[in-house]
Amino acid sequence: MTAAPIPEPNNGHLAALLDAQRQAHRRDPYPNRHVRLDRLSRMRALVTDQGDAIIEAIAEDFGQRPAVETRMADLGGVAGAIDHAKTNLRSWMKPRRRRTEIWFRPANNAIVAQPKGVVGVMSPWNYPVDLALQPTVSALAAGNRVMVRMSEFTPITTALISELIADAFDPDEVTVVGGDASLAASFSHLRFDHLVFTGSTRVGRLVATAAAANLTPVTLELGGKSPAIISSSFPIETAATRITWGKTFNAGQTCIAPDYVLLHPEQRMSFIEAATRWFARTHGTSTRDYATIVNDAAFARAHRMVDDARDRGATVLETDLPVGHHARHFPLTFILDAPEDSLVMTEEIFAPVMPLVSSHSVSESIDFANDRDHPLAAYLFSDDVSEIEAASTRLVSGGLAINEVLVHFAQHDLPFGGVGASGIGRVHGKAGFDELSNLRGVFTQRDVVGRTGVSMLYPPYGGRTEKLLDQMGP
Repeated sequence: MTAAPIPEPNNGHLAALLDAQRQAHRRDPYPNRHVRLDRLSRMRALVTDQGDAIIEAIAEDFGQRPAVETRMADLGGVAGAIDHAKTNLRSWMKPRRRRTEIWFRPANNAIVAQPKGVVGVMSPWNYPVDLALQPTVSALAAGNRVMVRMSEFTPITTALISELIADAFDPDEVTVVGGDASLAASFSHLRFDHLVFTGSTRVGRLVATAAAANLTPVTLELGGKSPAIISSSFPIETAATRITWGKTFNAGQTCIAPDYVLLHPEQRMSFIEAATRWFARTHGTSTRDYATIVNDAAFARAHRMVDDARDRGATVLETDLPVGHHARHFPLTFILDAPEDSLVMTEEIFAPVMPLVSSHSVSESIDFANDRDHPLAAYLFSDDVSEIEAASTRLVSGGLAINEVLVHFAQHDLPFGGVGASGIGRVHGKAGFDELSNLRGVFTQRDVVGRTGVSMLYPPYGGRTEKLLDQMGP
């Protein structure tokens, strides 16, 4: 399929869209639960009824993308997020009672989740539907209006989602725009009430700078180099299978893909042999279930990273691809002894390229990872309680998965986000609802015969006031 391209908006058009949504929010600043459920249901129907068209659009943008991977990572992620939000919306919206200090009673305290207003969402190309619509689901559940800017690298998917959203929602509820990098820059400068960005750390810094001019709060989901640590006592075949699945899912074009592997030097060849066997079983005779790199520039970048490591003395081992594979299929590639300042050890790889780093213990591996920018995810393969505790308490990352990769992203009741260079803020489930709400503290005084605890502090000050302050504190 080929969806008609959407007209590229200009700055004035963006401002007009934002103004229309802001005015709509002012008319209904606190949508009730039924309104929010209706919006979520319309989004659910969109991904359910148009699933085949979305799968086809993403495959056409990529060149080749397995339908199952799109169902799991794009459609399934959004549908699951909607179902979770609809189930829990009543409890999320309830005022949350908080303790009142004794000196101010009979007042009571509560936190009320107030919609922020208009939320901007800037999504990347690697999971073009999930990373555009999951934040939108959180924003709608929280009672906001949403403007979404989708990537120019998936133009067919962007055009299709824009058309489907326009059919399902009024533009003052949800709207989608496309456009190139200059449009993205204009989008990030808009005076949103909150801005969610998913993408690279480099672009994330630019987005945060643009948002800062308006004091717009941001949620940044960035990425980085997510380590996979293997304990010497853990079965190497199991670790290799699970890590290689995560490294080759969507051809490694995942912000939480295991970026490099830390393992004992005596395990390196056993890991490579096990990973190669798994890749040969799953993709050795056909690449039907193996995604391509999204475009020629990204494909060339992956080759450049491998060539840089090879030219600087690293050992490069490539697996075989079947005859007749797509031109942008990238082979599973292992890199041994890459210099620490090489491209594969300093940049997020975003391809099925796996550097193996020698480490003699889990503790040493944790130190190695902590010496670098904190990643969006980290993975530990161990059944040792002390090693798991060390990773849980010492290893710094946005998320941590034990004995598995990637799937912590799919747990809707777990907050998801980065730390430091890998991001700011949390999304998914209640965490996303809270992130895109103004969690406003509300103090309510209840008069008792015209007197309250606070009235005991009124002037003129005297001995009674002094005694009360002595009881209250220093």
